[in-house]
Amino acid sequence: MKQIWFHHTISIIFLTLVFLGTFFASASTVVLAQQPTDTPAAATGMYITVITEEPQINVRMGPNSSIYPVVGVLPTGSTAPALGRSLGGDWVQIEFPSAPNKTGWVYSPLVKVSPGTLRIAEPPPTPVQPATPTIDPTLAAQYPTINPTTTRLPTFTPPPSLVVPSFTQAPAKGSSNSVPLAMIIIALAILGTIGFLLSLFVRR
Repeated sequence: MKQIWFHHTISIIFLTLVFLGTFFASASTVVLAQQPTDTPAAATGMYITVITEEPQINVRMGPNSSIYPVVGVLPTGSTAPALGRSLGGDWVQIEFPSAPNKTGWVYSPLVKVSPGTLRIAEPPPTPVQPATPTIDPTLAAQYPTINPTTTRLPTFTPPPSLVVPSFTQAPAKGSSNSVPLAMIIIALAILGTIGFLLSLFVRR
């Protein structure tokens, strides 16, 4: 009897320990959700105002007008949250939703920054420039360089007009002193016949 009671007591203690271990394990596991982080603009509370006399200014992808393309414009008098500045302070990074990274850069002399201190922001990667076509020097050496001539090429000159001679008097058909060709042929034929007959008689 005591043995059965001892086994029941051990079972109850074991189940109690398992229950308490599970409870404390679940209570100590805390799910750490990512807390919403404030944007740099909300942290600094600084803004820029466009003060240029032009109707608008360009917003670029990075702090350089010759490298980074234009991603939008800001009209004069408009404001935008300021996020940072370039190393030299010539450019200000602003929040610009239509840009690829939702940030853009404006030239600092064209805007007025609200009082405060802006952090130095890293510029975005430089866009890849298109490849510049080059000429193979070995291939170029095979073909001579053609220099354009400075002299003007001769222009087409039309030939002089053709003068057709005109005859006012028809040539004479025949002269009274000239012998017709038919008479000469007949005379030669007669002489040939006479010569042939004479040669026959001579042979006899």
